[in-house]
Amino acid sequence: MMKSGNASTGIRRWPLSAKLLILSSLVTIIGFSAVCGTVMLDMRRGEEALARQTAENLATSIDSDIGRTVEQYDLSLRAVISGINTPEIDKLSKEMRQLILFDNAASARQFASIQVFDAHGDLIIDAASLDPAKQSSADEEFFKVHKFDGERGLYVSKPMLHRGAYSVVLSRRITDVDGNFAGVVAGAIRFAYFHDLFGRLRLNKDDNITVIRRDAVVIMRTPFDLDVVGRDLSKTPGVMRALSRSNGSYSGVGVVDQIERLYVWRDSGRPLLVIVGRPWAGIYSLWYQQAIKIGGIMLALIIFITAVTLFLAREIGRRAHAEHKLEELATTDGLTGLRNRRKFDAAMELEWRRAIRHSRPMALLLIDADHFKVFNDSFGHQSGDTALIAIANCIAGAAKRAGDCAARYGGEEFAVLLPGATVQDAYEVAETIRRRVEQVPADPAMLTVSIGVASVKPLVTMEWTGLVEAADKALYAAKAAGRNQCVIAGDAHQAIAA
Repeated sequence: MMKSGNASTGIRRWPLSAKLLILSSLVTIIGFSAVCGTVMLDMRRGEEALARQTAENLATSIDSDIGRTVEQYDLSLRAVISGINTPEIDKLSKEMRQLILFDNAASARQFASIQVFDAHGDLIIDAASLDPAKQSSADEEFFKVHKFDGERGLYVSKPMLHRGAYSVVLSRRITDVDGNFAGVVAGAIRFAYFHDLFGRLRLNKDDNITVIRRDAVVIMRTPFDLDVVGRDLSKTPGVMRALSRSNGSYSGVGVVDQIERLYVWRDSGRPLLVIVGRPWAGIYSLWYQQAIKIGGIMLALIIFITAVTLFLAREIGRRAHAEHKLEELATTDGLTGLRNRRKFDAAMELEWRRAIRHSRPMALLLIDADHFKVFNDSFGHQSGDTALIAIANCIAGAAKRAGDCAARYGGEEFAVLLPGATVQDAYEVAETIRRRVEQVPADPAMLTVSIGVASVKPLVTMEWTGLVEAADKALYAAKAAGRNQCVIAGDAHQAIAA
């Protein structure tokens, strides 16, 4: 059966309640996700801050230890220079001279013995021997630096093989009473000192500690790599940044292993600078575990909430669809598929008030099948029902605007409400219906209808029943004029030819 123009189009849409449920669930999911995301970001920042603080403390501790060691050794070198410049030192025996020049500060096993070289680079005094063997350091870097640079203070050499062990040589210039170059006093800190210092630390996997000179030359590194020790890092942006600031941090890729790390330093102004590197993967390892755990829980909750929401929305949609079907059954004529009298009266009341508010016209068609009682008695009720369905299809095909309401008014009578239609518009629709019914192939007899047309611009003082009465009078005028006609209310005594 043909539905009326304002009937359901067959496209199922979720009702407002289901959409609100989905929107609420979506807002809840976004809210919880935002909270969890914020918490995880705060945890990440906390892990980074803790790692930076730990690395700063470690760098400060190592820098202090190395700095004190260098300062103590430097004091021993200064003491030797001061003693050599004492005039009476040459009058003392070798044993007494050794006791005066060399204290116990530089006698630890990690330190090489202090040596004194004359202006030609020849060894003249050795803390380890009263009669030192002949030795020349004229070609050594630490000697030439002081020979040609009178302003140089404590000099820390590059890592080198010194007296049978890898060491860092510390040296100072000796100046005579006239300010001329008189030689060099030198000692060395063996790598064993750094190995012992770093060996006492509990470092995580891929952590590293680098000790560099002020010109970016690597003095020592842990994990120890002899290929890295002595390398010039002056072209590394992060290292140059560390040398230009007293403290700070940067993120960079390791020179040796290409691991991305957080590098932290604390510069105390001493000759050597300590940089501590911690891999980002290690810093965030615990955070990754927590993030995966929280993310997994959130994902499970999101899936659960989404599934429940979709299930409930579907059930609400099904219920709304069922209610819509029940409403259609309650307001639809079972035979023709048009609206029933109850629905028509409700639509008439609604559109009448709307027409008054907007001051627009409203038209009504009353349609009656001609000679239907005779047709029904002659050919039977089944043929009569078929005829009514055919007429209903013609009416539904002509009244198809969104606001039009076509209904079975009772028995073989139909009504079409046309909001906003003028009398001429309504008459054209009526003629269309009449011609379509006339053209319906009917067997055993031809079908025709008579139509009464009425249109009015409602006023507050008027009732919509008056419009129905006017259309009804026009309908009876059409029948009286010979049927198969359309008559406009107000012209009831004048038939309009088909």
